[in-house]
Amino acid sequence: MRRAAGFSTALGRSPRAFIRPGGSAARTAGFTLMEVMLAVSLLAAAMALGFATLRAAGATAQRGEAIAERNERIRAVSDFLRRRIGGAQGVVFELDPGTGASKRFEGTENSMRFVADLPDYLGRGGPQLHALGVGRGAAGGLDLLVDFRIVQGGQVLAGSAARPPEPLVEGLRQVRFAYRGLAGNGGFGPWEDAWEDPRMLPVQVRVQVGDARGPWPDLIVALPLAGSFATNTDVQQ
Repeated sequence: MRRAAGFSTALGRSPRAFIRPGGSAARTAGFTLMEVMLAVSLLAAAMALGFATLRAAGATAQRGEAIAERNERIRAVSDFLRRRIGGAQGVVFELDPGTGASKRFEGTENSMRFVADLPDYLGRGGPQLHALGVGRGAAGGLDLLVDFRIVQGGQVLAGSAARPPEPLVEGLRQVRFAYRGLAGNGGFGPWEDAWEDPRMLPVQVRVQVGDARGPWPDLIVALPLAGSFATNTDVQQ
């Protein structure tokens, strides 16, 4: 009975009666200053790591977007030039005032003129003179310019510009054109910075473009109608 009474008396006490000195209750009294400082340091480090990760992810996303935008720009410009240059028809657009020779294609290192069909969405459809050139842009870079004019009866109609020259690409570092015809053995001749015989079309045209990020892939366009205007005296040696 004493044990029961003593046990009952103990049950009536505070729960601290069953906790030894130095036990868990003593530890729950609060955190030490060292523990608080350590927790704050760990939290700050975790936040810094999180912000650094977010910044790195954002920078990676921006670089990815810039690369994708540049690739799309290259694809669009290359497709436009391939269609326009590859569609050269060899139509006479001018006569040489000195010799009376027909001009079907003119090409230098930074300019090119030829006749090709112009899609309706770019202006009035039908054969029009395509003039590609290089100009200095407002920001100091190079602009690849394009101009269209109506050709009729072997000459360009005065005031026939479908629209003023417009920049196809802006802010470039390099724009170069090169041309080649057939050699005497029937193979390709060397690349030349200027097309010497405007009476005939070159077999191939090369366009080299570069921007602030570096050079674009070389664009080499074959002109299917080039052989239609070649003669024995026209073939490039």
